[in-house]
Formats: sequence, C-alpha cells, structure tokens
Amino acid sequence: MAATTTSTDLDVKEFTIRVPDVPVSPPMPALTPEQTFACLARMLYREGYDEHLAGHITWKQPDGTFLVGPSGFVWDEVKASDVMRMDADGNQLSGRWTITQAIPLHTELHKVRKDVGVAIHNHTRWATIWAGLNRAPTIYDQTGAMYHGGVAVFGQYRGAVDEPEIAREIALEMGDANIALLANHGSFILARDPEQAFLRAMSFEWRCKQAWHIEALGGAEPMLADAAAAFGDTFNKINFPGLFQAMARREIRRDPAVLE
Repeated sequence: MAATTTSTDLDVKEFTIRVPDVPVSPPMPALTPEQTFACLARMLYREGYDEHLAGHITWKQPDGTFLVGPSGFVWDEVKASDVMRMDADGNQLSGRWTITQAIPLHTELHKVRKDVGVAIHNHTRWATIWAGLNRAPTIYDQTGAMYHGGVAVFGQYRGAVDEPEIAREIALEMGDANIALLANHGSFILARDPEQAFLRAMSFEWRCKQAWHIEALGGAEPMLADAAAAFGDTFNKINFPGLFQAMARREIRRDPAVLE
C-alpha cells in the first residue's frame, strides 16, 4: 500500500502565471459597462446560475452608483439595454424594468464591504446542496482551488433577504470572506470586478459539484492544502488571463443581441 503524503511531507512550489508578450486570445470589442454586465449574466447562467427567476448581480461604478440586473429575467436573456442603475440605497436611477425586492442583501453588503466591486447571489444546484448541509465543500482539484479564501456558512434560514435587518446581519457576519453559503437558500459571491467575479463563481460551483460526487462515491484525499493555497492565492491577486474574454466571446457568438 502506498504511503499517504500530507502537505507537510512535500515541498510545494509557489504558483505563478507568466503572461506572454503575444496576445493570449483574440481581441475583444470595446464593451460598455452595461454590455459587460449582460455578458457576465449570460456566462454565469451557463455555469449553473439558472434557478428560474432567482438571483441578482450588482456592480459598483466609479461614480458610486450600481449596475443591477432586472427582476423578472432569467440571466441568459439579459441584454445591455435591460441593465438597470441604482444608488447605494437601492433606489432606481435608470432602466425600463424593476429592481428585485431582495436588493437589501447587496446594498447592505456594499455598505459594509467597501472593497467589493461585484456581488452575485443565486440558488445554484451544487452550492445549495452544501448550504443545506451547513458546511463548505472540500477542495479536491485544481479548478476548485481557484478560489481559496474564506467561505462563511450561515447555519439557519433566517428569512428572506429582502428584510434589511437580515441582510445587514449576513453582511456583518461574512467578515472578510468572499463567498457565503446561506442555509436552505443559496450562495453569495463577492469580487473586485466582473473578471474575478466570474472566476470565483464558476470555480466555487465546480468545487461544490466535484465534492458532492467524490464524497458520494466514498470520499478521497483532498488536494494538498499548501498546493491549493498557492494556486488559489494567485487568483486573489490577478485575474485568469483570457478567461473572461473567451467566455464573453462565446456568448456574443451565440447571441449578438446580448450587446444591444
């Protein structure tokens, strides 16, 4: 029987990304913030952020206002012209649709966490399983390690997040974690910009799915803790080169109307 090694038995090298001098991917057209937002919503839909009409995204702009998705839309139908704008208290400033009543989850979070540029909430299939289990999934593979920061776990369903008191409590209890699992509810993903937001949202849902399958089969050794940390910490500092652009190009190819 082969001996089991631990992270203390091996010399784990620091992970670095070397960006080549030549472009890593075809150039993207210059996108407006609204177009970027619409692409992000559709990209996330492909990754499992697709629980009917559930979920909302906010993106803080340089002037202190926020772009927010319209209520009553599934994310794969959002176009740039559907994106709304609100102030820091959730009051609608522009847009032809309505803003979700659950927006206090975002407004309270942005008030507490000034470092957050993008916040994503949804009831994804795999993350919601772990929210129901009241624990964060183990990291078993490289893709799942692309987010290695704290995961706040809220062990009881406290009511709908359209209640400002509940939203404020969640925001405060998250501390400096950038992902939260809300018991009997869903997940909450925080990031500095749309590129990091997509990477974190995609990799955490992947991590949740892989952990469920592996543990359903009886479990396995997790990824070496030091290796997972070295890999994940890299993406706390920089974005994955070319990833957001590649996924955005895919959405534009599928439906150019996303930019309208």
